[in-house]
Amino acid sequence: VQTCALPIFFASAGSDADETLWQSCRSLMNRNREEINMTITRIDAEARWSDVVIHNQTLYYTGVPSNLDADACAQTADTLAQIDAVLEKQGSSKSRILDATIFLADGADFAAMNQAWDAWVVAGHAPVRCTVQAKLMNPKYKVEIKIIAAV
Repeated sequence: VQTCALPIFFASAGSDADETLWQSCRSLMNRNREEINMTITRIDAEARWSDVVIHNQTLYYTGVPSNLDADACAQTADTLAQIDAVLEKQGSSKSRILDATIFLADGADFAAMNQAWDAWVVAGHAPVRCTVQAKLMNPKYKVEIKIIAAV
């Protein structure tokens, strides 16, 4: 990161040299701000997707269950445990989740999913949440959870 040092004295207040110096400093600060704000970190990136993406101190992650023969409650708990691990590894926690979208293969599993969710979510720190029924791409998935969290 470059810094912009101001001179101790100016040729004269409002002079062209003074204005040019300030324009140079403003330009440098804006360029540094753009570089900081535009940094995108992709973790375990593959050709089709990244496991985690971090931009502007915001983490994006989608979790799917690893226990494919389990019921919806157990699959949800498994996916939430994965979310905990990802957040912890990146220096965050479930209390910093801003938004969660839960995809259920079968709407009849809503109560089972909520059982796992309610046992997991931090009281007073629940994120905005949306649950939708969707045909998931792996027929063994009963749930898929997408989160956005502050890092």
